[in-house]
Amino acid sequence: MFVLNVIGKGAAPALFTDLASTAPVILSPGFAFDLPVAEKDAPLLLAEASALAEGLKLDINIVDTRRRRKKLLLADMDSTIINVECLDELADMAGLKPRIAAITERAMRGEIEFETALKERVGLLKGLKLDALERTYAERVRLNPGAKNLLATMRAHGAHTMLVSGGFGYFTRRVAEAAGFHAERGNTLLDDGVALTGEVAMPILGRQAKLQALEEAVAKLGIGFEEALAVGDGANDLAMIQKAGLGVAYHAKPVVAAAAGASIAHNDLTALLYLQGYNDSEISRAPERDH
Repeated sequence: MFVLNVIGKGAAPALFTDLASTAPVILSPGFAFDLPVAEKDAPLLLAEASALAEGLKLDINIVDTRRRRKKLLLADMDSTIINVECLDELADMAGLKPRIAAITERAMRGEIEFETALKERVGLLKGLKLDALERTYAERVRLNPGAKNLLATMRAHGAHTMLVSGGFGYFTRRVAEAAGFHAERGNTLLDDGVALTGEVAMPILGRQAKLQALEEAVAKLGIGFEEALAVGDGANDLAMIQKAGLGVAYHAKPVVAAAAGASIAHNDLTALLYLQGYNDSEISRAPERDH
């Protein structure tokens, strides 16, 4: 019912021969494979496998194979599906990036409350002209590698996909369309028609709202939480990551990586498909685009 899942360039089952009692299942030759393990042995084998692979850029996780292919994907946006923190890039347009980025980092590490941090950062952007949003999206925002593969493959296999972000609707709408999400949720920046007012619409979409989005989607689809995958990188993603059947910390802050059921630190978003047991022949290789 469990496998040791190994992902990364040069992934070789021979490295873990001493841990294997059965033959590995190759998902991607030289890149990803599963090694069946007994549940009782899983924690020890994970530690041993990690030690054997020390110094190698391999993502190694224990994965429950029951209902392994998920019917729901909930994904954070900033630094997960896309390459930047949109608020920090807006701050750069205002000449305030170091100040605002420092607050973002503390919030993502869980050192300060997300909602408080968001209000403070947005407040500093008061007076920023609205064209800065379009310039930020056009010049700075890019889909992370593997995003389109992930969405195209899960959708092709019948999964519902949702982008849930503590960022802003201006960006979530565009990113969701570009990546191929069914739905999106984000916060709303308030403006006076010319510039930002320094306020964000209430209620703020933060940690609890992301969890609520997961709960509502599970109920609407009529599935169990074990059939959901949630992925993110910051502390405000923890509640949904810990509730989902497969919760993944993606290039995440230490507090998130330590608490998540699985962690991807070295590979791109296609790794979320290998975690679900997809092999190369089943993965939709969508053309990569900037947006």
